[in-house]
Amino acid sequence: MQQPTSRRHLLAAAAGAAALGATASAAAPASAAAPASAAARAATRGELSGSVSGHRTGRPAHASPAAVRARAAALLRRMSLDEKIGQLFVIEVYGGTAETEHDRNRALYGVPTPAEVVRKYRPGGVIYFDARRGPDNVQEPRQIARLSNGLQSAARRAGARVPLLISIDQEGGSVVYRMLEPATQLPGNMALAATRSTRDAYDSADIIGTELAAVGINQNYAPVADVNINPANPVIGVRSFGSDTALCAEFVATAVRGYHHGGVASAAKHFPGHGDTDVDSHTGLPEIKHTRSELDRIDLPPFRAAIRRGVDTIMTAHIVVPSLDPSRAPATMSHRIVTGLLREELGFTGLIATDALDMRGATADFPPDVAPVRALQAGCDQLVLAPKLDTAFEAVREAVRSGAVPQERLDDSVQRILEHKLRRKLFPAPYVHERRAARTVGSRRHRSRARQITERTITLVRNENGALPLPSTLGTVLVTGWGTAPLAALARALDAQHGRRTTTIETGTRPDTTKIAEVTEAARTHDATVVLANAAAAGSEEGAAQARLIDSLTATGRRVIVAGVRLPYDIRRFPDVPAYLATYSYGTPSMTALARTLSGEVAPRGTLPVPIPALDDPNRDLYPFGHGLHY
Repeated sequence: MQQPTSRRHLLAAAAGAAALGATASAAAPASAAAPASAAARAATRGELSGSVSGHRTGRPAHASPAAVRARAAALLRRMSLDEKIGQLFVIEVYGGTAETEHDRNRALYGVPTPAEVVRKYRPGGVIYFDARRGPDNVQEPRQIARLSNGLQSAARRAGARVPLLISIDQEGGSVVYRMLEPATQLPGNMALAATRSTRDAYDSADIIGTELAAVGINQNYAPVADVNINPANPVIGVRSFGSDTALCAEFVATAVRGYHHGGVASAAKHFPGHGDTDVDSHTGLPEIKHTRSELDRIDLPPFRAAIRRGVDTIMTAHIVVPSLDPSRAPATMSHRIVTGLLREELGFTGLIATDALDMRGATADFPPDVAPVRALQAGCDQLVLAPKLDTAFEAVREAVRSGAVPQERLDDSVQRILEHKLRRKLFPAPYVHERRAARTVGSRRHRSRARQITERTITLVRNENGALPLPSTLGTVLVTGWGTAPLAALARALDAQHGRRTTTIETGTRPDTTKIAEVTEAARTHDATVVLANAAAAGSEEGAAQARLIDSLTATGRRVIVAGVRLPYDIRRFPDVPAYLATYSYGTPSMTALARTLSGEVAPRGTLPVPIPALDDPNRDLYPFGHGLHY
């Protein structure tokens, strides 16, 4: 290596040497007198105030790129082959604390606790899930912070003593989220785009990022950068900012800024674009039929915008894109797409993460001993949720030893991972305060800002004969349709309005003729009926039964209002309903905002981020992009 000669080079080299000393200190064996959880307990007591404060803000380190590269390279040289391979994997662990014993840990990894899993495999990252998937990692703020501290303590006392990237999918909205209340609930991407306010999008990401950083989560797999131009898309939908490429690009870049300000790394997904498919890559392997020019015009601009804004990670999609790779290899496994397009053509230098390798789009043709090797060969750095970890780990080890994966290819990925961790200030002490976490998550300021944002998302699509707003003299309201929890939240909010009395009848996703008759008869005895529609929840039936219910209610001649609480497209099945609103989310804040909009306490301000095509003619729009009524 050429020796530095200029003052700038000398200063950079000195900074790198000083920083490297901190890294070496962090990597030194722990004192025999210090218990394994001492660092976590110290963080909880506030004794690591300098380090914790730096982590809390989450700002990237100010060391020069050259110094960061030097530190990472020095650490890389000290790592064994298995320690390097471990850095590639992002795994899930079961339990609410680092020492929780769980049968799934034993079944998957052969050891009982999350801490032992980390010590055994020395992974580069851990991803948190709630109880719906099974791991039950995210229960409440203090618990999450304690788990994060415990896992980081385990990582820093094993192998090369490299801290973890602790990740989560917290996109906002009602579809992909892990942290429930008391975490602040934001309305989600399509809802944010309905406001057309980049400030709202920035604040939403900032709030999410701040709360994640407070509990020790340092990497959020968000924002979604897919352009949802297919109303039948079963996996993206409201997770996207909409159907307009320019709007998506602007809001993706804004969200990246917001997450960074909040203190977490960002990840644009799902490259090269998952917006035009009618197959869910969790259950199958979608094909994107766009030409290269269509990709450049529709799908790639949001990723380009994210790269310009400094996005930390880009996550690949398990999709086939023949115009980019005629071999029909899924994007995650395609060297042409990952390395050729993303690395070389778009110039992305950050981390490339796979979408979950246990999804059907990856496992259908790529078994556990093949998928991680193919993804690594393609150019991916982080191998997320590889099934049968022992098998996957051994497959990568053998591929490196045999030369199928060159040592340089492995080192390149590990170098990038280490550099990322250094930039995100995870050395030397990646711990957080449990008490501070409890104060930050769901704070009054965050909830107040989220309420203001959510009220601007409600979009009034149709309003015939003055159906809305509900007059103040209207006393009885029937609340019906899909979703026990959303119906209850809406009823509570309506009941809170002076003089209102509500009745709730939940119909499920596919109401039968008996239920439709019951609800229709009840509607005749109420001043107004509000129906929550969610065709997406009905699966292959696509909301036809919900539409029959709404048609029956409309035929009574009474005041009927429908709210599409997930996809805004639902009105295609009942176009003659007197009033229709889109909320894009069925979370409690959205239901509260809906109630206030129905009564006229809040004026509807949202505009459609997607067009709503006619059901019988996809080329004819019932309502165009940008449509939105007001009162």
